[in-house]
Amino acid sequence: MKILVCISNVPDTTTKIKFANNNTQVDDAGVQWIINPWDELALTRAIELKEDSSNSFDEVCVVNVGLAKSDATLRKALAIGADKAIRIDAEPLDAYFVAGQIADYIKNNPFDIVLSGIESSDYNGSSVGGMLSEFLDCPAISSMTKLEVDNGEIIIHRAIPGGKQVLELQAPFVGIVQKGITNEPRIPAMRGIMMARKKPLEVVSPVDLKALSHIVEFELPQAKASCRMISEERLEALVDLLKSEAKVL
Repeated sequence: MKILVCISNVPDTTTKIKFANNNTQVDDAGVQWIINPWDELALTRAIELKEDSSNSFDEVCVVNVGLAKSDATLRKALAIGADKAIRIDAEPLDAYFVAGQIADYIKNNPFDIVLSGIESSDYNGSSVGGMLSEFLDCPAISSMTKLEVDNGEIIIHRAIPGGKQVLELQAPFVGIVQKGITNEPRIPAMRGIMMARKKPLEVVSPVDLKALSHIVEFELPQAKASCRMISEERLEALVDLLKSEAKVL
């Protein structure tokens, strides 16, 4: 069985974002690119399943829709333990475009399980996984917090309001991964980094597909107000501010 993990190439969460071209593009200068944290958890769980000898998983691949700047991120995924990386050579214009490109690749290269993070840490769209399942006409399981295989049966836990839901299902399906799918993301070891240089990174041409949306303009959030100090003698004033301004009481 084969698992495909969809990888987003996102700025490190500590990056100070700047815009260019009249606030219509993110300024890439000085940006440290990483694997989207939710996708990294999905990849770690996929590798754990492959390493479990009681399972029949024999290949873990990663796929990304992006330009050449994504290659370093894909190489990190290979260093973590993926067997193969695929980069669909196109600017990721919007979620529909990304899902459509990945779906076209999967239709020609089937996988038993496709995993996607519940959202990306840049745009937080939470839509690629669901769109991908529609393109592929296969089930999607959202908010997955656990993925196990027991005697050939795939068992999934997913978060629901007030509790969790446990499902048994058959492949193929799209799993949309939430935190909890594994304890910690795997960190590449030196041996993995050396082996990643020899693993295949396939670059494929995109299909003709139009995006459904485009960016008009980026805008930074308003700067936070400066800290206001209230002396211990003015407890009533503090309570009033917590009610009227902070609205936490």
